[in-house]
Amino acid sequence: MKYSRLTKEQFEELNQEFSNFLATQAIDKGEWDKIKAEKPEVAEQELDVFSDLIWEGVLTKTEYLEHFSKNHIFLFQSFDTHVQSIVLKSLDTDVDFLSKDGLQWLSDNMFTDTIEMKVGKKEFTEERNSSLFALIQQGAFLSDGQLFKQINSIIEA
Repeated sequence: MKYSRLTKEQFEELNQEFSNFLATQAIDKGEWDKIKAEKPEVAEQELDVFSDLIWEGVLTKTEYLEHFSKNHIFLFQSFDTHVQSIVLKSLDTDVDFLSKDGLQWLSDNMFTDTIEMKVGKKEFTEERNSSLFALIQQGAFLSDGQLFKQINSIIEA
């Protein structure tokens, strides 16, 4: 596998897409049930191939990612060859960006000495989608980019 297998919940959400995927291989419900019962290793392979197809599609469309921890917020905008990043760090160790109060504190203190802000750019050293997937495995999640755009527009102003 190139990525990771989708969770049971994700497969349930994508039930229709998975059915269509099997249909492209001339596998109907009866045939699928038979494969699962008689050739579980083949069923596992089908689940893996489908998972990789879904991940590939999602990652290809991904533009923004965010990762929050107690004292850091990592914001990413991805391009074909590189990723731009904005990293916000609270110098007040009591602040917790994982809480609503922490995010309010960030809003109130964004341009004070208690926030360290770094901007960066990193060229992809491996394939783009694999690099984005690695960020997701480290805890990043897909985003609409609103926070990145807001902070970036302030930085550029």
